[in-house]
Amino acid sequence: MKNKYIQVVTTISSKAGAEKIAKALIKGRLAACVQIAGPIKSIYRWKGKIETAKEWVCVIKTKKSLYKKVETAIKKPHPYEIPEIIAVPIAAANKDYLKWIKLNSG
Repeated sequence: MKNKYIQVVTTISSKAGAEKIAKALIKGRLAACVQIAGPIKSIYRWKGKIETAKEWVCVIKTKKSLYKKVETAIKKPHPYEIPEIIAVPIAAANKDYLKWIKLNSG
């Protein structure tokens, strides 16, 4: 497998925003699947203050080779000054699922 596939995680302040990003990634064949969960409660430090926010999480399944394009597609409509965009390699997975990712992204 050699880590050809990744999960990218981002958070956003609205369900509508999460769905907009998800649909753009799927339509552009930049991801095979985007799962949206939320709302979640995030507690973080921002500009010297502790903040609390309601957010939605997007978990994106894609090819590692598409990461930069995925990052750009997330940043473009994202309302945050510094959006969370984290990629994690898929170390092991169902081979048929990986084949499905390959066929449905890129």
